[in-house]
Amino acid sequence: MTGVRHALTQAWNGQGGWGQAMALALLPVSWGFGMLVRLRRHLYQLGFLKQHTLPVPVIVVGNVMVGGVGKTPITMALVQHLNARGMHVGVLSRGYGRDTSNTPDIQVVTSNSTAQDVGDEPLLIARNCQVPVYVGSSRVSAGRALLAEHPDVQVLVCDDGLQHWPLARDLELCVFDERGIGNGHLLPAGPLREAWPRKVLNNPALKSAVPCLVVKTAGEAGPNEFVVHRRLADFAVQADGAQRLLSSWGFTPVQALAGIAKPEVFFAMLRAQGLTLSHTQALPDHANLQQLHINASQGDVLCTEKDAVKLWSQYPQTWAVPLQTTLPTELLDAIDLHLAVAQHAKLSSPHGHQTA
Repeated sequence: MTGVRHALTQAWNGQGGWGQAMALALLPVSWGFGMLVRLRRHLYQLGFLKQHTLPVPVIVVGNVMVGGVGKTPITMALVQHLNARGMHVGVLSRGYGRDTSNTPDIQVVTSNSTAQDVGDEPLLIARNCQVPVYVGSSRVSAGRALLAEHPDVQVLVCDDGLQHWPLARDLELCVFDERGIGNGHLLPAGPLREAWPRKVLNNPALKSAVPCLVVKTAGEAGPNEFVVHRRLADFAVQADGAQRLLSSWGFTPVQALAGIAKPEVFFAMLRAQGLTLSHTQALPDHANLQQLHINASQGDVLCTEKDAVKLWSQYPQTWAVPLQTTLPTELLDAIDLHLAVAQHAKLSSPHGHQTA
């Protein structure tokens, strides 16, 4: 089964191989999936399915590709930019991977929350950005709850949720990694959740098309595209806030683990910083690390910040290496412009102060 999955993934990425025949055989299923996506979008566009507007602008950071593309670091960089402008920001998320069996669906995320209850990415955002973060399967309900508790919030940023159409949005950031759109086919013959270029919905309150900015975490910028700069910090941090320069390990071997979409990228970044990795553990994205056993005899443990929020309760001595994401000035200017337009429209629209 692993070999089949690997071959199909290669075909999705346009790399050929015997999985390509499998992808072609799945095209009829993809066509059916595409028809359902278009039908659902039309039902929202015609008003048979309802989009809900919130009284403040909503920015959605999402993707059309399956798998991780680096949305959460971009979300955090965006929140930090808006904070620097003096804006009060709230964050919404589904909280992928959390256990809702014994917890409310809508939850407030605090620095003391657990990844099991709220999800690893919302917890990371709450700890790094120090802004209100709410999770819920309904982003609309989570947004209303957040605004009820924090009426000073001026803009909501939704981490993921590009296809969560019940929530009306005022601006979309669609994130791509080095895969681009892969082989260009919809699931399951390809990696796309919806056709690209995507047909955006109008904002129902403002009766205007929602602008969508293309953000890339790798490659070069094409027309109307923006490339972010990502690099590992030159230091690591422990649960108690202690910091240590990566260069201080010198030639002393360390071990590394990563439960992210592309663990090998993290390991390569560590090696590029001159570190010697004695052992690496590549884990599934959003992996449950509660039962993970770490052998301290193989050296200090370095991990990503997303892994650290799950590991620190059990292994506070683990070192997290931050990923520093810089949004280009042109992208920030475009966001600020669209946000200003949205804020003006919200204030002047008769729907601007309604949440239904």
